[in-house]
Amino acid sequence: MTEENRLLWTPSSERVARSNLHRFMNWLEQNKGLTRNQELHDYNALWQWSVTHIEDFWESTWQYFDVQTSAPYSAALDSHAMPGAKWFSGARLNFAERLFRFNKDDPEKAAIISQSELRPLTQLSWGELQSQVTAVANTLRALGIGPGDRVVAYLPNIAETAVAFFACASIGAIWSSCSPDMGSASVLDRFRQIDPKLLLTVDGYRYGGKDFDRMSVVRAMREALPTLTHTVFLPYLDRTATLEGAIPWQALLDHPAAQSGEIRFEQVPFDHPLWILYSSGTTGMPKPIVHGHGGTLIETLKGHALHLDLGPDDRFLWFSTTGWIMWNSQIMGLLVGATICIFDGNPGYPDLGTLWKFAERTGVTFFGAGAAYYANCKKAGIEPRKIADLSRLVSVGSTGSPLPADCYEWIYREVGSDVMLAAISGGTDIVAAFVGACPVMPLYSGEMQCRGLGIAVFAFDEQGRALEDEVGELVVTEPMPSMPLYFWNDAGNQRYHESYFDVYPGLWRHGDWIRITAHGGAIIYGRSDTTINRHGIRMGTAEIYRVVEAQPEILDSLVVDLEYLGRESWMPLFVVLRPDTTLDAALEQRIRHQIRTALSARHVPDAIIAVAEVPRTLTGKKMELPIKNLLLGKPIEKIANRDAMSNPECLVFYSDYARQRMSETPTDPKT
Repeated sequence: MTEENRLLWTPSSERVARSNLHRFMNWLEQNKGLTRNQELHDYNALWQWSVTHIEDFWESTWQYFDVQTSAPYSAALDSHAMPGAKWFSGARLNFAERLFRFNKDDPEKAAIISQSELRPLTQLSWGELQSQVTAVANTLRALGIGPGDRVVAYLPNIAETAVAFFACASIGAIWSSCSPDMGSASVLDRFRQIDPKLLLTVDGYRYGGKDFDRMSVVRAMREALPTLTHTVFLPYLDRTATLEGAIPWQALLDHPAAQSGEIRFEQVPFDHPLWILYSSGTTGMPKPIVHGHGGTLIETLKGHALHLDLGPDDRFLWFSTTGWIMWNSQIMGLLVGATICIFDGNPGYPDLGTLWKFAERTGVTFFGAGAAYYANCKKAGIEPRKIADLSRLVSVGSTGSPLPADCYEWIYREVGSDVMLAAISGGTDIVAAFVGACPVMPLYSGEMQCRGLGIAVFAFDEQGRALEDEVGELVVTEPMPSMPLYFWNDAGNQRYHESYFDVYPGLWRHGDWIRITAHGGAIIYGRSDTTINRHGIRMGTAEIYRVVEAQPEILDSLVVDLEYLGRESWMPLFVVLRPDTTLDAALEQRIRHQIRTALSARHVPDAIIAVAEVPRTLTGKKMELPIKNLLLGKPIEKIANRDAMSNPECLVFYSDYARQRMSETPTDPKT
């Protein structure tokens, strides 16, 4: 038996019996007539029912979780068209209204436990959370912020950010956030597209023991966003800091409008925009992806409760910044009653034991992080159970990139032998997991346990045929409630259609390689397109090119990420220099510095190589995917049609470079 399919964990009968998914299956049997010898025979049978009777499944989910509305829906789904399907038409509701279901019995219970490199461990109770969300929501209304207005946040992962988001959602405003470690170019590429009315910002942050003043970025944002009517300023790095013309955060809580103590949840249609998330910007500017109140809510209830098995007794940590979809996932843990435990700072400072010790102090039951974090802990020889008391831990989450099989083994050896390893894959595009965790199924090394309920995921070949136990394109054949409503300012939905539906018309193609295993699990093998996914943070090559090619010495550039089949990410940057220019240490350092400051430290290349030309098609497009495939070992004759190239002779250099790298890099037997 190979390492990749070794059975690592089987849930005990006691764990199965107390799981939310088991209770849901019992409810389906009692209320919907599903039977134990057919639809409820096992999880895979339930999944099959959920995607062949998709309206029945999502309507059952709605009823099981008792989604509250002020107006009923007329039908669960109006058609199966993709794109264009309409869910729960007629329903009026508010995403944030569910937030305070869990504070009635014990308002003193912790809702948010937080710590950062600038702040000690702090607790916000459910009662305090309700009070602060109410105050901020009422003040925002008094400031003229209302349904449909865009509110942008340049805030770290702290309690105030969660408060601000739920306040915005409660009044029907549309939220969008970037992390303060993102440079001005990346932030403005996003925020300028959506014409925000309100900006919430900090003065800076601390990471790895170093202070980063962001006031110049904040001032540049305010100048470049002419639609802003207000800026709310939270002094975070320097408690005495002020920003001219801005409203202090505390003033939101102290405003006369905040004193009423009552909150009114704006009732909006199921598909009213909740937040705008961003694609990586592979082919240009980042795509502003709009998600709705209803779709995000019902998918969260299903995913967090049934798959992650979260509930009011849990303390939920998923380390993230506010620029990653996992921040959204983390704060949505509140909607199933879990206490969320948030950490702002460097998880490796002063050492890689920091986050594990935080988990001990906060009594975390669900510990989540990017796959790269676990790989780094493994490489560093970290033994979490010797560093911290993890006795309360019942689940470990991983996402962002494929988790190698040896990291599965490490987690069960060093973190906990009886935890559910919730490796998931999905993300920004759907605010959900296509494939992920299942508390009633065994877990095999290197595999995600299942396809998500109500998500018709398959592996397709190039001819559009479903594959069994073979690697293919991740395709979804039925609509989901949490698919994007649209892209902001996308005339005729052109970019939306091109992003997901132009390869298999009428079907969603996500851009991941996937294999559905014989027992219903799934393995993700990395991106099938050229999005750069470094340590869970996606960024398009176009964003990197904008920064690199702004350097006067650089005429052209090409970047690829060689993450594939569980290999560690390795990202080379090829640059074409101006005549009489050399790629010396000073230029290399400047390129790395510009990428780090304007984009992110995670996207600094592993190597910078001077080349004569960047390979291009006849229409002038950079040939990223062919070069990626070449560097991954594919024969040169199979990676590109030379007749379709404007400069085929330049492939000789890249072929030689690929052979050299392959000779220096040990072959991964799994590939």
